[in-house]
Formats: sequence, C-alpha cells, structure tokens
Amino acid sequence: MKKPVAQMLLIACILGGPASLACGQSLYLRKPKVAVNERGEVDPGAMLKEVSMTYIDPPKPKTFKIHDQVTIIVDETSRESSKQTLDTKKDYDNSAGLSKFPSLEALLDLQLQGGGNDNSAELGIDSKQKFKGEGTYDRSDRFSARITAKVIDVKPNGILVLEARKTIQKNEEHQSIVMSGQCRTEDVSNANTVLSSQLAELTLISQQEGQVKDAATKGWIPRIIEALFAF
Repeated sequence: MKKPVAQMLLIACILGGPASLACGQSLYLRKPKVAVNERGEVDPGAMLKEVSMTYIDPPKPKTFKIHDQVTIIVDETSRESSKQTLDTKKDYDNSAGLSKFPSLEALLDLQLQGGGNDNSAELGIDSKQKFKGEGTYDRSDRFSARITAKVIDVKPNGILVLEARKTIQKNEEHQSIVMSGQCRTEDVSNANTVLSSQLAELTLISQQEGQVKDAATKGWIPRIIEALFAF
C-alpha cells in the first residue's frame, strides 16, 4: 500500500512541481489584508477578534446631532483682589509787607497821606495740606450647578456648540441662567456630561431678582454719600 502512494507523489512532483506539494504549507499562503475601521485607520483589534473567544468590540465614538442634549456640570470659582494707596503733601507759604499805611481820617476825606515807617503792616499766609488714602478690594465668587444644554450646531471637525437656559422662580425670588460654549465630542463622558472647565468660549450669565437682591443692594442715601465723599 505504501508503494502506490509514493508513486503518486512522484508523479505529482513531476507534473505540478514542488509548489503543488507545498500548497498546504503556511509559507505559500498569501499575507492577510490589514483591517481598517470606518475612518480608514488600522484596526489592531480586528485580527484579535477572529482568534479570541472573549473579545469585546470597543464602544463606537459618539455622534451628536442638532437638538441633542448634554448635561453641563458647572463649577466656576473667581477671585478679585486689589489694593491702592495714595499719599500727598503740599506746603504753601507767602508773606507780604506794607511800608506805608494810610490813616483812617485821610481815607474818609479821600486824601491819601503817607504814614511813618513805624506804621508798617505785614501780611503772612501759611498753608499746609496733607492727604493719605488707602483702599482695599477683595471679592470671591463660586457658582456650582448642573444644567442641561442643547446642541445648536455641530462643526465639521466634531466641535459641539452648546447653549443652555434655565429659569427658577420660587415665591418672590426669580433666577435666570444663560450659558453657552463649545466642547469636543470626546470630552462628553459616557454619562452624557461635560465639565464647564472643558468648554471653550464659555459665557455664563446669572441674574437674580427678589428680596434677597434688594437686601444686599445699597440704598440711595449711602450711594450719594459715597459719591460726594469719594475723595
């Protein structure tokens, strides 16, 4: 039985050459094609997917459309501090003398007569002015909130333009918040949130009306006094 098999192999070598015998060997296999993703980039997990039994496809990048919603986590802190000191000093001294002082009777009679040298009068003016002022300004603000924004535009490079409006009214208190900014698509987390620190061209306007604002606002009389005695 072994002899006919050997003869058949010999005939195959003569007819097809050595390539026909080695067609089952890995050296003669074609190189596998490189797998790419939808964006034309090399996908290293494609070959692993074919041989692994525990392979899990990575999550696809998020895509957003106009009018989609994204929650913005706002945590903004600002602090302003300034100090100014002014110190001025001015001295003024002036003196004058009158060698001849007219008599009172001559003045009443409209007659001017020269008086003696012993009636000379002297006039002196001395003025000193000094001012010292010091002012300090220190202010610290912090704003924290969660607000849901709407996608109003999607740029060709994937940049999202967000805009949010929120109005809160309780009893006589009224608060309105307007916020806008731009963020990258990859900055949006899996929970569909983005930090305010990741927004470019951030604009945040917060206005409040009611008794709380009125209690914290100075009245007209303190304003007038501060305007008059500002220096």
